[in-house]
Amino acid sequence: MKKIGFIGAYDKTDLIVYLAKILTVLKRKVLVVDATINQKARYIVPAINPTTCYVTDFEDIDIAVGFSNIEDIKRYLGLADDQEMEYDIILVDTDNTQGFHNFELETSEKNYFVTSFDNYSLKKGLEVLVGAPKVVNLTKILFSKEMLKEEDDYLNFLSLGYKVIWNEYRIYFPIENGDLSVIYENQRVAKIKFKKLSIQYKDGLAYLAEEILSEVSEANIRKAIKYIEKGV
Repeated sequence: MKKIGFIGAYDKTDLIVYLAKILTVLKRKVLVVDATINQKARYIVPAINPTTCYVTDFEDIDIAVGFSNIEDIKRYLGLADDQEMEYDIILVDTDNTQGFHNFELETSEKNYFVTSFDNYSLKKGLEVLVGAPKVVNLTKILFSKEMLKEEDDYLNFLSLGYKVIWNEYRIYFPIENGDLSVIYENQRVAKIKFKKLSIQYKDGLAYLAEEILSEVSEANIRKAIKYIEKGV
């Protein structure tokens, strides 16, 4: 079972759910854990009977909301603490230090730092890493209009003093390319649709999926995206 962390104060719920959709089309059983303060998944993912803590199914993705740690999710699913959950991949979304520690994201197979370049997202996102027990390798997922070198340099400067090693490569998403309108429409109809997303956004999702599923070829990942685009 692979555990992948998505860290930062920037809103990343839709990004993670869209990524999870690709992984499920590729026959992986996926659990998305919303361990954020505001629990956005509670409001954009339909659930028949939402309670304080619950796991719901959305387009073949299991989504857990309101849990403090993996053990609580296991107990909800009727498993003992020493039993493994039957998921191939767990994607953990957190924007707070408690979530980072409770889900032990320092032990994740991969961790991504998701941010735009406003000071709140940068500084609040880095605060998640306060008290990290060891150095964390992070890959940047950057939402920006122009992808300026100065912006990236500023993030590197702000991260001085944190236990972070940045991977050399970065994953970019356009911040204004019509994608937000598509995402909002998908929320209204409670569907995951890729057809109207920009090429750049889908390229970013494909790259993420390829990183997480290193055993799957880029061609097969692109086929999965085409399958979702067709709405089959």
